[in-house]
Amino acid sequence: MSKKDKSPSPVLGNTGIMAMMIIIVAIIAVVALFFATGNAAGSSNSDGSTVPPNECGAAVMLYANTNLISNSSPATLVSVTEKNGMYVISAKNQARTFGFYATKDCNLLFIDPYNLKAPSTAKTTATPKPTTSPTPVPLPVKSARPTTEMYVMSFCPFGVQAENAMDPVVDLLGTKADFKVRYIATVNGDTVEAVKSLHGLLEAKEDLRQLCVQKSYQDKFWDYVKLVNEQCYPIYKNATQLATCQANVSSTLGIDNQKIETCASGSEGIALLRADEVITKDLKITGSPTLMMNGQKYAGQRTAEAYKQAICARFETPPAECSVNLSSQAAVASSGTC
Repeated sequence: MSKKDKSPSPVLGNTGIMAMMIIIVAIIAVVALFFATGNAAGSSNSDGSTVPPNECGAAVMLYANTNLISNSSPATLVSVTEKNGMYVISAKNQARTFGFYATKDCNLLFIDPYNLKAPSTAKTTATPKPTTSPTPVPLPVKSARPTTEMYVMSFCPFGVQAENAMDPVVDLLGTKADFKVRYIATVNGDTVEAVKSLHGLLEAKEDLRQLCVQKSYQDKFWDYVKLVNEQCYPIYKNATQLATCQANVSSTLGIDNQKIETCASGSEGIALLRADEVITKDLKITGSPTLMMNGQKYAGQRTAEAYKQAICARFETPPAECSVNLSSQAAVASSGTC
């Protein structure tokens, strides 16, 4: 065949037609998958309504810090712009700047978009690089006064780290949001000795004490937890030293230690812990620490700043305190659980 004769042979023609049909079917399948994924995203904007740029940017940053950022320093939002009918979210993590693409309903997130109209420098025989699959972005559940529940064991090292990181957040947002600590234990009877906690009977007793402090001295609870973690946790395996430390902490804060002991060793404390046991079993929570924010499980960094950002993302109208920067320093092995 000469170069001037451009008519394909019957074999090549059939092959070309078959290849084209396969490509068309594949494109239709990808488009169908795209819309199906968007409609099934399950967010509050599954109807396709447009989410405001800053709100979508905050949701993407929360998702990124929870699932994509591996180091201890959370990424921060730089800007949100519009391009090609999508949001372009620019972010910065330490010295690195990077970006995301999101649909305007903030249901789908693209990390590596592929421009089909861009000139290709690849050889015609090369296999095209697949694009990143769209990832559903769960929008934070918002409320006027967000609720954070922390599930711990009082002497779990990772629970202690989480409490220490949450303490400055409570100081910052304690009048704007609600914070509660719940305890992971098994209550097999009506006495303290029937309580089973991972780190033994002394931990079970401290779980009960902290529940009683939280009930009777709510305004002093986080101060109590902070001092117990600093002073009593390092010696908690020595029952005599622990009892002295607990009494000293109560005295320092103006807490009636005998009242707390009576509550913790009696039916009142058992009832409080049993109520927590029902909730932890219902939610299938077994790891200390586990955080629930407005009913959504938190899986981000264990730092004061990361906690603050996640809580602030759940305000209907974030207060001025959300602009305050807290520590992004994570404790050693802060990703573990008991």
